Amino acid sequence: MLDRANQPELTGTSVIPVIRNAMTIDVEDYFQVSAFAEHISRDSWSSLPCRVERNIDCILSLLSASGVKATFFTLGWIAERYPEMVKRIVREGHELASHGYGHLRASDQTRAEFQDDVSRSKALLESIGGQAVLGYRAPSFSIGTNNLWALDVLLDAGYKYSSSIYPIKHDHYGMPDAPRFSFYPNGQDGLLELPITTVRFMQRNLPAGGGGYFRLFPYPLSRWLLNRVNRQDKQPGIFYFHPWEVDPEQPRQQGIGMKTRFRHYVNLTRTENRLKALTRDFHWDRMDRIFLANT
Repeated sequence: MLDRANQPELTGTSVIPVIRNAMTIDVEDYFQVSAFAEHISRDSWSSLPCRVERNIDCILSLLSASGVKATFFTLGWIAERYPEMVKRIVREGHELASHGYGHLRASDQTRAEFQDDVSRSKALLESIGGQAVLGYRAPSFSIGTNNLWALDVLLDAGYKYSSSIYPIKHDHYGMPDAPRFSFYPNGQDGLLELPITTVRFMQRNLPAGGGGYFRLFPYPLSRWLLNRVNRQDKQPGIFYFHPWEVDPEQPRQQGIGMKTRFRHYVNLTRTENRLKALTRDFHWDRMDRIFLANT
């Protein structure tokens, strides 16, 4: 049953519209996560057992059963090797968006390198998917104060929006002073930025948009955080997760630190059921339908 906070409310003779939240998936495989970069060579990617097709099948079945449409921020490296998977994503009514080509952090690239990466991935995804690619998400939310020029590059490359800034303080990413909801970092003529959802609590931003926090936090807390954004801020939330987060049987990496091991593997067995609950408790849609409809 859908949460009461997301049911239409009658006020006199008017109806308050239901708030739709954005469901997003960062399409990458377990060996491509930034936390493993020092342990898994890029040169070895092609020889490692891939799990992404199996995991995307699981996710698409889950979304179909709940009637949810989502946005899939997809790596060009993945799309190049699994074009039929990409075509299925589009065929089932989801938005295809870019996660770059090779999961390189935007902050680790020069302007020319970044331009090549985002243009290459956009062209590849559009060729395979047969639809315009309007959105981009930087790996590891790696656009921030020091490289806002990346948004100008994205605009020039033909993107309409980015979802690359996470307004929290984190040891690997984050722009805690950024606005919590949609804004134009480089002015109204620039690119629209759609930050991952946070909740303002005791003068700090708490993560409320998924990822490892969704696996770490008890589900009732995640539900409360998103409810607060819908009810108090009256804003749509943006939630994200990765295909490998529904895959507790993925190959375990050796030689990684305790913190990295905990972050990557905590509660993998619970993610799928929590996602099912999330799709029941809230209304969801694609990024483009929620945020670009009136632009």
